[in-house]
Amino acid sequence: MGGNPLIGVLFHWLGGLSSASFYVPYRRIQAWSWEIFWLVGGVFSWLIAPWLFASIQTHDLLGVLARTPQSTWFWCWFWGAMWGFGGLTFGLTMRYLGLSLGMAVALGLTTVIGTMGPPIFRGTLGELAGTPSGQMTFVGIVITLAGILVVASAGRRKEREMAGSAASQSVSEFNLPKGLAIAVFSGIMSGCFAWGLDAGAPIRAATLAAGTDPLWQGLPVLCVVLLGGFTTNFLWCGWLILRNRSAGQILGASATGEKPPLLRNYALAALGGTLWYFQFFFYTMGESQMGKYGFSSWTLHMASIILFSTLWGFALKEWAGVRGGTRLLVWTGIGALLLSTVVIGVGNYLAA
Repeated sequence: MGGNPLIGVLFHWLGGLSSASFYVPYRRIQAWSWEIFWLVGGVFSWLIAPWLFASIQTHDLLGVLARTPQSTWFWCWFWGAMWGFGGLTFGLTMRYLGLSLGMAVALGLTTVIGTMGPPIFRGTLGELAGTPSGQMTFVGIVITLAGILVVASAGRRKEREMAGSAASQSVSEFNLPKGLAIAVFSGIMSGCFAWGLDAGAPIRAATLAAGTDPLWQGLPVLCVVLLGGFTTNFLWCGWLILRNRSAGQILGASATGEKPPLLRNYALAALGGTLWYFQFFFYTMGESQMGKYGFSSWTLHMASIILFSTLWGFALKEWAGVRGGTRLLVWTGIGALLLSTVVIGVGNYLAA
């Protein structure tokens, strides 16, 4: 399988930028409960955008999916639903471990599970590790994990320096056993998205057979995997809407005395949801360029998300007022993440 891994790295960076940016429009939504804007945005993320872009770029999309074996449909949907559980519990990880420690554990596990799972399952890990290109790719994965730990350490120092009198409130909810258990669950479940994409190999093959450009071969797979994610999130948000009686907000009802600006809210939710989808739109484009080391795409994806999320934190002045040593530490972590993407790209390039 051909491709250009260095261009693939660029696509993964674009996906990481999209993922790191999607919540920025959500921050400007007014007078909507979390479950409302998350579900409205999610309709664009998990339903509208995947099917729209796949129908534009795929030859005979419905025919390809109709010819897909039911077992492939099930496993793509199943792993997508499992990934949904990971996303929903990610917030609890932050609550009980704090931002930096929670991010390090959850994202570190997500990176390892999502990257190493498919080749272990297929029994090709030893074969890949026995080649110079595979060894360089695995070195890049290790550098990624080191970068995550460094960024998390910088985040921990930032919390201590900026918390001040609020520190006691943060500590009051800190629960290491509970937090670690949730972080492990969230990290493992979040890595399931990569398994869902891997299970979609028959869909990609059918897409190519239908005459679709190889660059777009992963878009039909996203339609099925994200249906699984929609299922989990829809059920959870639906339960919250019933419990909080917030359904009226969709049509403009107010829960706090402030009338929601509906047109603005829907536009922002649509923008945020579409940006979220674009992370995997570019992911599949990048994966199509990575050859037999496509499993490393998940590492590149996670590294890019952390990289651009941290840069957004600087742009939004979240790091203003921290000490110089802490800034140096976070920039060291960013440098490691940048280096890891280059090393993985070179490893894939050698294989190509």
